[in-house]
This record gives sequence, structure tokens and C-alpha cells, in this order.
Amino acid sequence: MRLKLGRPDMSTYASRHDLPAAKPGRLGVTFLGVSTLLASDGDSAVMVDGFFSRPGLLQVGLRKIAPSPERIDAALTRALGDAGIDRLDAVAAVHSHYDHVLDSAVVAERTGAVLLGGTSTAHVGLGGGLAPERIRTVASGDTMECGAFALTFVDSAHCPPDRHPGTIDAPVVPPARVGAYRCGEAWSILLTHTSGRTALVQGSAGYVPDSLAGHEAEVAYLGVGQLGVQPLDYIEAYWEHTVRAVGARRVVLTHWDDFFRPLDQPLRALPYAGDDLDVTMSVLDRLAAADGVTLHLPTVWRREDPWAGLGG
Repeated sequence: MRLKLGRPDMSTYASRHDLPAAKPGRLGVTFLGVSTLLASDGDSAVMVDGFFSRPGLLQVGLRKIAPSPERIDAALTRALGDAGIDRLDAVAAVHSHYDHVLDSAVVAERTGAVLLGGTSTAHVGLGGGLAPERIRTVASGDTMECGAFALTFVDSAHCPPDRHPGTIDAPVVPPARVGAYRCGEAWSILLTHTSGRTALVQGSAGYVPDSLAGHEAEVAYLGVGQLGVQPLDYIEAYWEHTVRAVGARRVVLTHWDDFFRPLDQPLRALPYAGDDLDVTMSVLDRLAAADGVTLHLPTVWRREDPWAGLGG
């Protein structure tokens, strides 16, 4: 079978970047590439993952990787400044691959946050020099209160194939090979704000059947990395056990961008060699239409209100 060359043309989906801007001082979510999200209300703020270094493909494949203080500081200065805040209550990792936790210890240290995640994420935090009292290890079903936010962690799974499976059982001290950042515990994170607004953050396109049963979320931030190369029945099951499970009325897609490209350059889709966003959009469009759900792409750096128009 001939390899499909190139990558999806993101201009095809320009109309999907249509979420309204969040009002200053009000609840909003900023997409910062891959599965990194900043939820803030002008006072409290939590971040998912916080991956900003984005080392290039050659470095990832052939050399050791480490956080880039310059890229992290530039991203935090811009994102937190736009949100009108200067600290985070928490940084929560969806799992422990490098494109989620490489920068987690540095981000937590820079922002005064606690780092939340499984035992594998805790080892990344310790290896990155974060003080133990700034790390909280969670178990499935745990809810962590973080300022005006509550984060509930539910067992999930990584999308197949998981190229670095297993747990991290000792501190990872950077620079380290990418294989040191094994997946560890994977989570669905349910975010609740004191305003009553709710969201599901599904950082990887994996799922555990029925794990989200009994939970509700108005909005789903749905990771779609590698989803486009899965069989059709997998994509449909993923939707069933995430979006339908929580009753989401709006879906915002994440983890579609080429994370070997620096964040100060325009985002582009992952190449067809590793994913197919065109297939993902086609299938999810059909499922969303059948369920009366709206489907969107977030705009990087823009504070958006994914709850706008959903009623109270």
C-alpha cells in the first residue's frame, strides 16, 4: 500500500475556528497546542499539560530532550498575560508522554502551581526538581479542588499504538531520551467551575468503556491525535464512550497539530504518515450531526468561551 504523502490543508477547516472570544475577567479557555489548555476566570486558573518546548523531530528521534526555559517563559508570559493572571492553581497531566509532561515541573515551578497526575507524572515532577509538597498523586475518582475549579480524574487509556507504554517508576531527570517518558496512568479530566460550567478534557484519543458513565459535561475537549488512522468502529466507539457518555453538546478538537513545530509558528496538522485529520473530521462530522452536537477547532492563543450559547 502506497504511503499517503503530505498533510491535511487546515484552510479547509478555517470556518471551524468559530468559538467566540471569552470576555475579560470571565471564564474562558485558551488552546496552546497539542492538549495544553488554560482555563481561567481572571482570578483562578488551571492548566492541562503545559507543553511548550516542542523539540523538533530530529532531536526527538536521535538525541535527548529537555524543557526549553525560553520557550516556556515566552508562552507563559503571553498566555497568562492575555488571561489577566500571574499564577496557576494547578497543572494537570493527562498522561506522561513527553508531549504532555516534558515541561510540567518547570511550568508548575514558574507559576506557583501544584502538579496533578498519576505516579508516573509525579516521577517526572520530582526529576524536574519540583518539591514533593508541590506534587499531588491522584487515583481514579479523585476530585481536586483548585481555586474556583474542581478537577475529577477518571481512568482512561492512550490511543493505539502507544509507542512508549508502561509506567515511570523512578524520577526522570532531563535531558532524557523520549522513551523515558512512558505513558503511565492516563486520565479523562472532568473540569467544573463554581459558575456551574463543566467540561471534559480527553487528552488522548483513547478510552475505557463505560468509565465516564454517570458523569456529565457540557463541552468536550476531545484529543484526536492518531484517531484518523483507526478503524471506523474504533472512532465511533471513542465518540460513544466520551462525547455521548457525558452528554456534551459542543466538541472542541485538540491534539491535531504538528507538535514538532514551535508554537511561535502557525499551527499545521500532523502529516498523513502519522494521522489523517481529514478522516477524523469526516467521521466526527457525521456523528456530531446525528447527535445535534456542534464541532469546532480552537484558535491557538485566543481565550475562548466554549459554553457561549449553551444556556444556563
